[in-house]
Amino acid sequence: MSQEGYDKLVAELQRLESVERPKASAAIAEAREKGDLSENSEYDAAKEAQAHLEDKINRLKVTITEAKVVDTSRLSTESVQILTKVEMTNLTTKSKMSYTIVSENEADLRAGKISIKTPIAQGLLGKKVGDEVEITIPRGTIKLRIDNISIA
Repeated sequence: MSQEGYDKLVAELQRLESVERPKASAAIAEAREKGDLSENSEYDAAKEAQAHLEDKINRLKVTITEAKVVDTSRLSTESVQILTKVEMTNLTTKSKMSYTIVSENEADLRAGKISIKTPIAQGLLGKKVGDEVEITIPRGTIKLRIDNISIA
């Protein structure tokens, strides 16, 4: 994971714990004041929302604990690996594409960042500039040529 991705996760955890958790508690307290809890759908909904929030907080804590921040200064551009930007050509359509391979939590297709767990990333890992690869994706098989590898 990149340092930037790690910092975003930590910031999100802090926001959930300091802003969202108090909001959830306030919503439960407000719903509780409305009377009979056995027939209070607002109370049930607030408790459920709080449970989802706590689950999200716990999953984020585990992700942060297990995260390994990659020192980009130690990366090589000899072959495709996590945190490298890969420029390639689709040999069927001749179209150019570029992706940065990132951890699952940092994936953002609009920003050109794909998870290391995607079929495309898996098919590219360890390959070098000039290599041609066939990768099976949900829509079939694509043939790609690696044109350039750089550090993201």
